[in-house]
Amino acid sequence: GGVGLRGPGETQLEVDRREIGRRISRLKAELEQVRAHRGRYRARRKQRGIPVISIVGYTNAGKSTLLNALTDANVLVQDQLFATLDPTTRRCALPSGRYALFTDTVGFIQKLPTQLVAAFRATLEEVAESDLLLHVVDVSHPHAQVHIASVNQTLQELGVEHIPQIVALNKIDRLTSPLPIALERAVPISALNKVGLDVLLKRVEEMLLEQMIRVQVNLPYHAGELVTLFHQHGSVESVRHEADGTHITGRLPRGLVDRYRPYLR
Repeated sequence: GGVGLRGPGETQLEVDRREIGRRISRLKAELEQVRAHRGRYRARRKQRGIPVISIVGYTNAGKSTLLNALTDANVLVQDQLFATLDPTTRRCALPSGRYALFTDTVGFIQKLPTQLVAAFRATLEEVAESDLLLHVVDVSHPHAQVHIASVNQTLQELGVEHIPQIVALNKIDRLTSPLPIALERAVPISALNKVGLDVLLKRVEEMLLEQMIRVQVNLPYHAGELVTLFHQHGSVESVRHEADGTHITGRLPRGLVDRYRPYLR
């Protein structure tokens, strides 16, 4: 603060405090906007049955860089706590040609100021609704293990530890020695150099498929849009056209099963 900005008898500390208070209220207001905006999007997406993958991870693990690399769009990439305050959601094609939505979340850090904890949690409501968590770890960081534990702790506090998780060990381009962390089912990648992304997307698709529910349906001919929907978002194993309708065996995302309930065999 320059001279002449202080009120009478105000110390520099009080001025700083006032400024910090203002910044916290501004962040809270922004976070609230983000939350409302996403609530609206969630409702719309649910109807469409597109799987949602939330990218989680410690601050600076490379989440925005990964989202850019997967979707070839430029998200704001900054070494900053709230750079990804309006966590962007992008559509990305999986190896099978189906689509998924990848959502970047704010970076997780260990000590968050109390005033921001509630607001921060609110923006993470998104995570609770995702089909899959993509946990990005900066594997070149000396405290990578601590970061992993810290993120998992936060996920537990948010009550989302039951959502299946894929770990992406990022920044392998910076490693001088072999991978320091061996995690089961973890995929080594370099978001920056776009290395290992094909393997990662294949793993994402496999895990989404594992979570789908196997069904046999008999769809009457007037329910043609359900046949299309099955082909778009499900995984079709066999189709038979009978006199009474289209018989399909395959797997459907959990969220779509309800729409097929009247036709289950």
